[in-house]
Amino acid sequence: MSEYSDFSMIEEKLRTGMVEGHMHECLRNTGRIAGGCFAAGRITVGELDKLRNIAVSLSKNHRQGERKWDEAVEFGKREPLPAGAPQYTGASSGVSRAIGWDEPVTPTDFKIVDANWLEPEVIHEPEKWNPCAQLRDYLTALFEPDEHVAYCTDPFERDGHFIPTQGTYHKTVAEILKSLKKNTQTGFEEAVGTPNEKCGAWIVINPVDGQGRKDENVTDFRYALIESDEKPVEEQVAIYKKLELPCVCIVHSGGKSAHAIVRVGAHDLDEYRKRVNFLYEVCANNGLPVDKQNRNPSRYSRMPGVMRAGKKQFIICGSCGKSSWDEWEEWIKDLNDDLPNFEPLTATDLSNPPPLAPELIAGILRVNHKLCIVGPSKAGKSFLLIELAIAVAEGGVWLGRQCRQGRVLYINLELDKNSCTRRFADVYAALGLPPAHVNQIDRWNLRGRTMPLNLLTPKLIRRAAKNGYELVIIDPIYKVLTGDENSASEMAAFCNLFDRIAKDCGCAVVYCHHHSKGSQGDKRSMDRASGSGVFARDPDALIDLLPLESDAAKAVLQNRMECAAMLDVVRAAPDADFVLSRISEDDKLVANRFEGVLLSYWGETRLEPVRNARESARRECEGITGWRASYTLREFATPKPQNFFFAYPRHLVDDEGYLEDASPEGEQVSVRRPSARKEPKAPKQDKLTAFKQILECDPEQAWTVSKVIEQFKVSRQSVYKWCKTLGWTIEKGEIKHG
Repeated sequence: MSEYSDFSMIEEKLRTGMVEGHMHECLRNTGRIAGGCFAAGRITVGELDKLRNIAVSLSKNHRQGERKWDEAVEFGKREPLPAGAPQYTGASSGVSRAIGWDEPVTPTDFKIVDANWLEPEVIHEPEKWNPCAQLRDYLTALFEPDEHVAYCTDPFERDGHFIPTQGTYHKTVAEILKSLKKNTQTGFEEAVGTPNEKCGAWIVINPVDGQGRKDENVTDFRYALIESDEKPVEEQVAIYKKLELPCVCIVHSGGKSAHAIVRVGAHDLDEYRKRVNFLYEVCANNGLPVDKQNRNPSRYSRMPGVMRAGKKQFIICGSCGKSSWDEWEEWIKDLNDDLPNFEPLTATDLSNPPPLAPELIAGILRVNHKLCIVGPSKAGKSFLLIELAIAVAEGGVWLGRQCRQGRVLYINLELDKNSCTRRFADVYAALGLPPAHVNQIDRWNLRGRTMPLNLLTPKLIRRAAKNGYELVIIDPIYKVLTGDENSASEMAAFCNLFDRIAKDCGCAVVYCHHHSKGSQGDKRSMDRASGSGVFARDPDALIDLLPLESDAAKAVLQNRMECAAMLDVVRAAPDADFVLSRISEDDKLVANRFEGVLLSYWGETRLEPVRNARESARRECEGITGWRASYTLREFATPKPQNFFFAYPRHLVDDEGYLEDASPEGEQVSVRRPSARKEPKAPKQDKLTAFKQILECDPEQAWTVSKVIEQFKVSRQSVYKWCKTLGWTIEKGEIKHG
């Protein structure tokens, strides 16, 4: 296993990522990597336990850290990384990477160098060879006189390779410079010893404490080392200079590489690691993958002023590029910020404004915009999304609104492939639509292969950008959520990924979110979403779904559906015209009366299909729920709330107004009583209204108390209270009304 092993890579990601505001994301992503490595046998049980201890110790809340780490590891174990796959080598390195779950989505790749236009740097080897001057200039540029320097001139040989030892680390720069003033070979050897000219000599680029040559001995995280053998030395130096790297000097190794000593100016080891990772990423993205074994602050670089197998180790150039890390980082990020230029507003813009994006859902959502549907469980949100996919593919209607026809990508993160297909088939059948344009719908089934959205986004864009989708649906988003749901900054970053998908794919993006816990009836629609308020404020359109107390409305709807089902049976009969011409329109609107009249014409035998159809409609109504959709729109005037029923597997808009007076489930209504005297509890208004309407529809129909109890699922006492409220009487169990 190489020095930069899977274990050390994961440890580094933990130590650099567990900063305030990013702990949850780091635990999730790094824990998944650890689980995948363990499942593939790439790290041991002991190493996994060590990583867990590190993760917990770095967590602000240890108990929460334990839980999140264990969950992430278990998730990662379900997808083992290939045992023979290469180790992580960094972004854009050109090498296949086994570990990719933590690959970030960044707005840029920091690419500046175009290899097609790169001119190699001309390097002049010093004609007058002065080893003392070479080393003296190097030490003076990098260190202060009282600082200790670690170096090695006496390596040991193993299998034909020379390996540096811990070397010397107790001398100060002043002590070495004193001997180098002699400008002689003797002075050089007095300063650092006699180098082995077969292999050269090494020096640590950062000062040490004089006690050793490890990371823990480094006293100032001042410089980072960049070394690469992938390109000719002349091209390496050209890239260093093209990137304006803040180099204190560049040293020829006497071999295949030019060692750039880069100013990073880190305050501690954590900051040093972050800056070196960024530095290496920039180099890799510009065609120069660097040797990552040199990332430690105590690693050896080549010492100038020494011969190596007949070639010189010498200073190619002194200070170059930007003067400091901060200046360089700001410069390179400004060049790559991927932001548009400022645009002045002109009179032409006002008199002839540009056209708006076409409407994808009439009055609700435009192409390239975002829609979030928020609601509790049992609202059928996934079915609502499938209905939307079908409406766009077929150019049909969704929640009563015309949709623009186009291609749809439905990203299924939760269901297995067969279940997802069955749902589409069921919804098509329930809507009564022929699948004329079903080939306009593509599915991406990712159950068991999900990953955080910041990792999924580049893969999605790569596959979808050229397919001409009008709409991308992500269902559900909790499967790809990154960061802490309650953190505004982390959720803003998460929601920005939807913008990137919409922009790069040229499509609208629709997704669902869930309500917070507790009753929602007394909250504004924008405040019902779980977690940060970013979820409600970020999308261009928000549809909030609220369950309603809908027993009375369902009773009326059930009556209508029973009547419609019976009417379909009658119309198919040979004597349909004769029978229907003798039944009044009022009788056709009340299921009991309709059935009673049919009985008088057809008798019990012919009535059986009618009763079967009525029973089928009654069963269909058993699971119906009532809902109210509230809209918050950025591009359109906000419409009034819309009521609908969810009758599995479809949603039915309440055009008849059955749910108009229904109140949200669990809504608390406080009523001030006029006196302290306890009043009898009033019956629920919705059931009472339905009771009154149904009985008054057919004054001749006999209704008993037992029949009302069975129909409305209420107690006998409630029936007596209703009759008393309405001024009706009960004689021998039969209700006298009208």
